[in-house]
Amino acid sequence: MRFPTRTRTRLRLLLLPALALGTLLTPHVTGAATAPAAASTTSSTALSTTLSAADPVPALARAAHPLTDLRPLERMVGGASVVGVGEAAHGSGDFFRSKQRIFEHLVERKGFTTFALEANWSAGVRLNDYVLHGRGDVQRIMREEFQNSYALWNNREYLDLLRWMRQHNERHPHHPVRFMGNDMGYAGPELFDAVTRYVAEHHPALLAEVRERYRPWRPTGSVDATMKRLLTLPMAERQRMRGDLARVAELLGRRDPAPDREREREREREQERHAWTLQHARAIAQVGEMYTYNYFVPAQAAKMMRYRDRIMAENTVWWQRHTGQKVLLSAHNGHVGYETPDRSRYPRLQGAFIRDMIGDRYANVGFTFGRGSFNALDTADPAEPMREFSVAGPAPGGSEETLERVADHDYYLDLRTAPAVAQRWLNRHRPVWSIGNSWPEQARPQRLATGYDVLVHLRRVTASELLPGAAGR
Repeated sequence: MRFPTRTRTRLRLLLLPALALGTLLTPHVTGAATAPAAASTTSSTALSTTLSAADPVPALARAAHPLTDLRPLERMVGGASVVGVGEAAHGSGDFFRSKQRIFEHLVERKGFTTFALEANWSAGVRLNDYVLHGRGDVQRIMREEFQNSYALWNNREYLDLLRWMRQHNERHPHHPVRFMGNDMGYAGPELFDAVTRYVAEHHPALLAEVRERYRPWRPTGSVDATMKRLLTLPMAERQRMRGDLARVAELLGRRDPAPDREREREREREQERHAWTLQHARAIAQVGEMYTYNYFVPAQAAKMMRYRDRIMAENTVWWQRHTGQKVLLSAHNGHVGYETPDRSRYPRLQGAFIRDMIGDRYANVGFTFGRGSFNALDTADPAEPMREFSVAGPAPGGSEETLERVADHDYYLDLRTAPAVAQRWLNRHRPVWSIGNSWPEQARPQRLATGYDVLVHLRRVTASELLPGAAGR
């Protein structure tokens, strides 16, 4: 991540650094990224000799399955109740389309029912209402919710996914799928209003205090305007916001969810409503907590990112445990993974937190790609416009150089059961493309074997189709 100056107010929460060997990559709006300089002839010859002695490609090829056949993935997923599925670039549509195919397959063959996205909890509430009940104009909801750091989600690929989910529910009303957001960059007015209504109905003695504490922080503008405002508030105001929002969640957490319900069915219904309202209040409080970190100070930004990954993990696991549903968690490789490629800025990843909480009931799938295009914020331009960039191929010495030689088609493999020769190669640090929502980014190496359970390699990717309203379009 490139930390913004004090004049920037776009909270680039979705970023992960572009990992390519030790250099800043030069951006081109419609061309290929400039690769790092080639090694000397002597070094290249020595490297070739070493690789030929234990070339991992044949072993990787034996372990690989074509992406057109997802049946082997069922065994790889096993008994996991949460499966994190990553992406190597936030702005390439092929990752999103692949995730939809995987989700549809897991719904049909493994009983998965929830698609969780690296998006705000309140966005998930609105989109889930559409998916379950057909309420609202889905394109309008996406346009209103996917702003600022989340603008890249306002794309044709996610629109297609949401429409498929709605159609599935119309065809299978007794086996519905659901949508959730697990992030906390913003809490919409719907959450504030839901909590306030519940308090008015069930705990009227608390209503005056809840209204007083929520009033200054309930959003009245757009997602973009609200995030910019929160990011630039004086720290004393942010601390006050955290206190107010946390206090409401604390008050609700102390209350009996159904003190005057004698009938078991009514009591269960009220307990359920209380649980969801309390989670909404927690989601609001999470926003207040996150903005108490000073994003413009690198050490504080790292703490913010650690907090964010932990809370996204907690929200996902809460949903899975509360609903009992199996969840496909969609996020960047640098969130679903186990091992961070940059501890100084991303101290611990969501995937590691989830594994701590539910053990082997979590599995993850990372993505790599050989070449192609993606949308990203151009941080070389002071205005940071959204533009299309492309990379012509793997970084020299990068993992993708080898992965490209494995097959002439898209494929995936289980890294945990790969042959020994492949395991040795997979356990070495090498540069890997890992592009967030901005470009260019600094290059850093990572290990594939310790980061992911399953790896999908796409040979070529193309930029996602942004919808009107995405990042000013």
